[in-house]
Formats: sequence, structure tokens, C-alpha cells
Amino acid sequence: MSNMLLEGKEIHTYYGDSHILHGVDFHIQKGEGIALMGRNGMGKTTLIKSLLNIVKPRHGRILVKGDDYTDMPTYRIAQSGIAYVPEGRGIFPNLSVRENLEMAARSGTDGQLDWTFDRVMETFPRLSERLGHGGGQLSGGEQQMLTIGRALMTNPDMLILDEATEGLAPKIAHEIWKIVKSVGQSGIACIIIDKNHQAVTSICHRAVILVKGQVVFDDRCEVIKNNPDIIQKYLGV
Repeated sequence: MSNMLLEGKEIHTYYGDSHILHGVDFHIQKGEGIALMGRNGMGKTTLIKSLLNIVKPRHGRILVKGDDYTDMPTYRIAQSGIAYVPEGRGIFPNLSVRENLEMAARSGTDGQLDWTFDRVMETFPRLSERLGHGGGQLSGGEQQMLTIGRALMTNPDMLILDEATEGLAPKIAHEIWKIVKSVGQSGIACIIIDKNHQAVTSICHRAVILVKGQVVFDDRCEVIKNNPDIIQKYLGV
């Protein structure tokens, strides 16, 4: 049986007349961590949204665990075990922390219930102190913890984090990275977009770099660590 979780083949995506993704091939295997990198506006979020059919590619195929999902609605892709934490978080501000978490709870695609309410509380002790607070009353860092915790309550096979630590204080960001690392070690595959290249390459296995909607680098994160000029060339300001 294939270990492949999600694949995009020859993905071309447009916004109106603007051709954003130019024939992108992308794949992630079970348990793998991928750092999706690139300067602003290079197509990272568009690639994620294309793989989830939030933005429908004009050309290309999407495979989930080997099955063709090209024409499937986004919710069906999510039900196949993929949890997406978008930039901007998207929690329900007028529901309590507990309600935000409990509404997402379900078993995984194989019936797994590894991520229970109690385990999420252990992972995010800060949230356990704020269960009765409304989502809108939380700090930015707490909201990010809530949105990751809520994604984990779906017992996913894969977690996608877009700008995981955007706008967070360094101390809170450090806490988020520790949590994301432990999620990866628990066997959940991860795709992570973040400007902190050092943090994201230190917890992921593989890095994929996009330049103008094309993959220019796809290799192990060690290669980037050993060749700082790659970061400078493709991601330098």
C-alpha cells in the first residue's frame, strides 16, 4: 500500500487572468514534515488552497491516498484526514474555548482517537486555564494554540499550517514550534509555511521552495542547513 498522502500533479492555478501556479508537482507522504517556502506572493498559500480545492486549479490532478480527488469539494478532502489551519486562524470568537474544541471533535479516518480533549489540554496547558473564555477574548498566541488544538481534535493524518507564528511574540512562537514538533513526532504529516526558516527547517524533513509559482527546490532540509546560500538566493530580501 502506498505511503503517499496527498499529491498535486501539474497544477496550474489562476486568479482571474493571473497565472499563479505553473505546472507544480507536489507530494507528501504519511508522517512527513514539509517546509513550504518562498518569498511573499510566490504561490505558497495558493498551492495549499489548490491542493484542497478551495481554489480550483484550471489544470492538473489532486490525489489523496492514491485516489483521484480532482473534482471533490473541499469538505470531502478535509474528511479524508487533512486539517488546515489558515493564515488568520478562523476561530469562532463568540464560542468559548471549550466549545471551539468540542465542535471539531471526531475520530480519524481509521477510527483513531489519539487526540482527545484531555490530550489537547495537556499539550496546551494555557488553554486549559481559559476554557470558559470566548475565542475573541484570547491573545493572538492563545488563538493560534486554539486553532491548532481544534485541528488536532479532528484526529487528522495531516496538518497544514499557514504562517504558524505570524505576528506572535518570540516566546509564544517558541512555544508553538515546540508543540508543532511534538505533533510531527506523533506521526501526523505536516506542511508548514512560516517566515522563520530556521525553525521550520529544523522540525521538517523536506523543504519545497516556490519562485513565481514554480518549484525551484525540493530536497531534504539538511541540504538547506548545509548551504545557507540557498536561503539567500531564493528567500533573501
